[in-house]
Amino acid sequence: MHEMSLCENIREDLEQQAVLHNFSRVKTVWLEIGKLSSVEPEALRFGFDVVMKGSLAEAAKLEIIEVDGQAWCFQCQQNVKIEHRYNGCPLCGAYQVQVNGGEQMRIKELEVV
Repeated sequence: MHEMSLCENIREDLEQQAVLHNFSRVKTVWLEIGKLSSVEPEALRFGFDVVMKGSLAEAAKLEIIEVDGQAWCFQCQQNVKIEHRYNGCPLCGAYQVQVNGGEQMRIKELEVV
């Protein structure tokens, strides 16, 4: 489960930010996770609670903001919402689409003390 290593990376980022911005505890973490990112939100929630034990984010609440997948359709010449990486265009059915959004995972916001 790669979500555990993602949580370890989040913990490291939080520790670095605590040093840079002089805070001692994280109360809430808001993560943006793209639907095309291959991150399973529920596995990430479980991993977050486990990995944050004993850290400055031990009791932190995790809020996940899901971001829709987006792609450019070469046939329609429009940006469209897609649910899966290999979906065709929902407007015209063409499969000449290039993913241009919804692959990210990033810390959007923190509530700290």
